[in-house]
Amino acid sequence: MTLAVDLYQGRVTTDRSEARKLKRGLRQERAIGDLKAAFDYLADRPDVDTKHIGSLGWSMGGGLTVQLAIHEPRLAACVVNYGPLPTNTGEIQKINVPVLGFFGALDRGIPADKVRAFEVCMNVAGKRVDIEICDGAGHAFEDPSNQRGYLPKAAAGAWFKTLEFFEQTNGSTSSVA
Repeated sequence: MTLAVDLYQGRVTTDRSEARKLKRGLRQERAIGDLKAAFDYLADRPDVDTKHIGSLGWSMGGGLTVQLAIHEPRLAACVVNYGPLPTNTGEIQKINVPVLGFFGALDRGIPADKVRAFEVCMNVAGKRVDIEICDGAGHAFEDPSNQRGYLPKAAAGAWFKTLEFFEQTNGSTSSVA
């Protein structure tokens, strides 16, 4: 089962400028609260095993999926696709789930050195982390609407590894996306 969380409370747009306004107006505390509520919704369902709820997201949603791992101790696994990562060691200490991450070596918003620094912090803290940095890829390389930067082979590989990761970490997984 998969649940996609509507962080913009029904507001949608195809206009890039309006989309940026919606994104800037989203408060992280409320977004985390919405994700925790989604987790609780899944956890309360009789057809969902609470030990098998994972999260995944892309870009801003990838960063929020890591925030859910920080704020929801019952989460079982986390996949972040080119999303911002925490640098605060106190936050990293709160991550108690395996984390899989996909990033682009050419991503200017989330540089590879910051991704590697997160990976080092996770390893030092004894956390399970698997980070892949895709050579020749920028931000949103898994997004087919990214006409200049979409890398179909890398996207397919990331998706395959995501499914494999959830199968290995959770068995049958429900996910908060």
